[in-house]
Amino acid sequence: MKKISLKGLEQNCFYDKLDNGLEVFMFPYENKKNYFISYATRFGSDVLEFKVNGEYYKPPLGIAHFLEHKMFEQEDGIDPFTFFSKSGTDANASTSFEYTQYICSGTKNFNENLKYLINYVNSPYFTDSNVLKEKGIIAEEIKMYDDIPDFKLEMKLRQAVYKNCSRRIDIAGSVKEINKITKDDLYTCYNSFYTPNNMFILIVGNFLPEEAIDIINKELGSKKTLKLPDIKKCDEPLVVNKKNVTLKEEIEIPKLAVGIKVPTKKIKMDDLELDLYTNMLLDIVFGDSSIFRERMRIEKLLNDFYVENESIPGFRVFYLMASSLDINKLEEEIKYELSNLSISLKSFERIKKVWIANEVKMIDNINSTVSNYYDDILKYKKIISNKIEIIRNMDIEKLNKLISLIDFNNMSIVKMINK
Repeated sequence: MKKISLKGLEQNCFYDKLDNGLEVFMFPYENKKNYFISYATRFGSDVLEFKVNGEYYKPPLGIAHFLEHKMFEQEDGIDPFTFFSKSGTDANASTSFEYTQYICSGTKNFNENLKYLINYVNSPYFTDSNVLKEKGIIAEEIKMYDDIPDFKLEMKLRQAVYKNCSRRIDIAGSVKEINKITKDDLYTCYNSFYTPNNMFILIVGNFLPEEAIDIINKELGSKKTLKLPDIKKCDEPLVVNKKNVTLKEEIEIPKLAVGIKVPTKKIKMDDLELDLYTNMLLDIVFGDSSIFRERMRIEKLLNDFYVENESIPGFRVFYLMASSLDINKLEEEIKYELSNLSISLKSFERIKKVWIANEVKMIDNINSTVSNYYDDILKYKKIISNKIEIIRNMDIEKLNKLISLIDFNNMSIVKMINK
């Protein structure tokens, strides 16, 4: 195992990589009673088409999410939720654009739970009947989300920003698409992406790294690695797909969503640096303590406000979503703010201090540590051990240079009004 010291924090990460390519990231805490385990594969809804036996194969949309659901059905009839609940352990799973993870968290039976988690994720059991049964369950889930205004707003915004990218498609797919799924589709995707060289384990909390890695080696050390399939990339145009969209729904307060599409080819920063500076930009201009946010509160233009920065190969996309009694005025204010950007050194240094303080505070919380370092593993395929140092060395000139390269008019606007 390799010991990684997190600079500026009183915490270490232990890293190991099995011969078959499986990566293990461990953050042991002596002063905690609980633990969190995640066993994840880099297979999510971003994968729309990949090669199987030399030819491109296009599974039904939503298959990564469907596969996640079916992994909880075991041939021996034992429900993983039932197994974990016996020791008071929580269990769950989730699918994102980028990955699928299977998790458990608790205070007891660490070794047994780690072993069981590994084994059930490595024991797929798909039949015609259990696949058919799941279609009805997931169809209800899809319909439920389709009735949520905020979800509709976000999906319409994604479809306005992106023309071809997988991010314009619901992670769960559609009822029509999931009804096409067969057990053969599930096995094809499982056998292609649930392989050690495409998976990792993250453990945080009260446990012994030596014991954990010994269990992982015994359970997974002999598992064969497979060559990962070629994934077909989306050809996404530089400009947004649609400039303006209006939705009419049964809502009391109108909603506004703004998406700014930023091509990154001409921006000379690596992924980490670009993520930091784009997040810094959004935090200063639209963050909780920003002048804009305070002004909107005073003018009573904001009921709520949500900001996100999304990264895909070749692009960064800024999302702003809000509800307001006057979305037209709010739209004008956002456009004015973007066309008159002025970043003061005082604001820049203040946010840096806030970020550093947050890094220190987060490391003492297991859930925050999980979230923080999951991002590292997924985006950069490693733990960023000197993040505080990198933040401290951020330069306002680089931020201003970045701003000069962004076309803030490359924007999609989606409005949701009462029908």
